[in-house]
Amino acid sequence: MDDSDAPNSVVVRRLTKTYGGVRAIDNVSFRIGKGEVVGFLGPNGAGKSTTMRIISGLMPASSGSVFICGESVAADPDAARRHIGFMPENNPLPEDLRVREYLTFRAGIKGVPSSEIRARVDESMETCQLLRKASNKIIGNLSKGFRQRVGIADAILSRPEVIIMDEPTIGLDPHQILAIRALINSLRGKMSVIISSHILPEIELMCDRVMIINQGTIVASGSPESLRREFIAWDKYEISIKAPPAEAEKILASACPEAAIASSFGPDSEGYYGYVLRAGENSGIGRKLISSLAADERLGLREVAHKKPSLEEIFMAATRRSWEQTSDLPEGGGRRKK
Repeated sequence: MDDSDAPNSVVVRRLTKTYGGVRAIDNVSFRIGKGEVVGFLGPNGAGKSTTMRIISGLMPASSGSVFICGESVAADPDAARRHIGFMPENNPLPEDLRVREYLTFRAGIKGVPSSEIRARVDESMETCQLLRKASNKIIGNLSKGFRQRVGIADAILSRPEVIIMDEPTIGLDPHQILAIRALINSLRGKMSVIISSHILPEIELMCDRVMIINQGTIVASGSPESLRREFIAWDKYEISIKAPPAEAEKILASACPEAAIASSFGPDSEGYYGYVLRAGENSGIGRKLISSLAADERLGLREVAHKKPSLEEIFMAATRRSWEQTSDLPEGGGRRKK
């Protein structure tokens, strides 16, 4: 690894993994900076899990390289793994141990000096809000949310520079999700965190940057805002009026021809229909919509809201573009067979 990689905790270069002549990942390269929280997204079968396993040292690559804090995963996997804390989706926690007992045991396995184990276990439990609430509780009696916290406490025990989390909020209720989100935010700047998840709103709220993989290649990388600018070339508005779809189309065609109805729902109990409108990027039609629709009292205008495209919409646009770009490639053209 050269000096230009020094500020990065994870450096992946031209990573490829082949199974029986089919490329699960194809020439994947990226870097993750120190203290950065990154979301790693992809459809099922896109190569996301394969990439995560290779980074973690659980699977060898066919070609390419991975460096964790300067250590080569291929050349010295044990040294590289010492910099990694990993929390799998279905964490196999022993149900008959108490939280402190389990974390003490895990600290010994991770090579924490015996003189530091108690302090390190307390530190991890304090970070994960377990010290006062669950330190001496039996793991089998904990809620799903507290089990997730135990998994994260385990991952950070050895103070690794890189934390890899697979679906950290799946199956949690809203209060538990908020707690895990706050916990991950508390790690920002201290550790590099890679989060693999299908819960896209959570990724958007927790991560500094998002990487999207599809068909074995990275098809998008950037902040949610920069990806919006790259992949979504339209504005979205939501309106609520007392007009059924056929009538609403005529009204909008006359009042604001720049906008088109993308979807609709209703009526609700008060007779209102909701519409999602699309218009050209930076169209600025909000005021025009308000003045035009408010002028007709029969419509009972209740709402006009300018909405940012969601991460789910960005995800769909990025993966759709990659499929379109590879649809005409000849078989064997470097990507996976479709």
